Amino acid sequence: MTIEHEDDAGPVPVFSGPVPHIRPVPVDRPWHWLQLGMADLGSAWRVSLTYGALIAAFSLALTLLVVGSGHVMLMLPLTSGFTLVAPLIAVGLYATSRDIGAGRGPDLRRALQAWKVNPLQVGFLGVLLLLLHLFWVRVATLMYALFFADLSPTLDSLTETLFQSGASLPFLIVGSLIGAGFAAVAFAVSVVSIPMLLDRRTNAFTAMATSITAVRVNLPAMALWAFIIVFLTAVGIATMFVGLIVTLPLIGHASWHAYKDMVTEQ
Repeated sequence: MTIEHEDDAGPVPVFSGPVPHIRPVPVDRPWHWLQLGMADLGSAWRVSLTYGALIAAFSLALTLLVVGSGHVMLMLPLTSGFTLVAPLIAVGLYATSRDIGAGRGPDLRRALQAWKVNPLQVGFLGVLLLLLHLFWVRVATLMYALFFADLSPTLDSLTETLFQSGASLPFLIVGSLIGAGFAAVAFAVSVVSIPMLLDRRTNAFTAMATSITAVRVNLPAMALWAFIIVFLTAVGIATMFVGLIVTLPLIGHASWHAYKDMVTEQ
């Protein structure tokens, strides 16, 4: 016996709007993203380079503050952890690439206020990345205390302490493996999610799930993309952050195109 309801309107969807799907891409696709990112950098060079200069200046000021406070050992986890929060930092660059694609002229104010498009969800994901970064700094500090006991190197003796002492090799191996784990988690949950939160009215959990799926489906291409991001970031940091003026906008613009290339609604 079937009970019928006159007001039965049929099944109700769990999620509103189209469900995102991931498009498989070839392993060499990141080079194409870089080309598109370079094109956006050329089209919006004033906004992009100004944005990069602001981030570079802030990074340099933070480094000088850490050195001036005598906590030299914090430089290593802070700089190596830059990639953990870089997707959040680059949110204005994603917005600039979005504007270029929509035929709008790039605007620095709009780039700096890009997070306002979806503030709660971008803020939630940003807090998660910042907590992950702080946790990494704490773990790195504990590792240093474990391997180097009470050594407190100055800026001049930092290289000697890290690379020429008896504990250097195990410290660098363990630290690199743990740091890579943190970086892999941050990359998987954010490489697609933050651009997606700017592009669609969705929530952080859906965006993170989409990002993780994009990494899983396109693992070879995403591994190459992660290597390129780390390399370009390292170049930017190694030049006393001057290189970030160019490399950060390039990565940011290219990351937007990576998202648009992989995430589709059907």
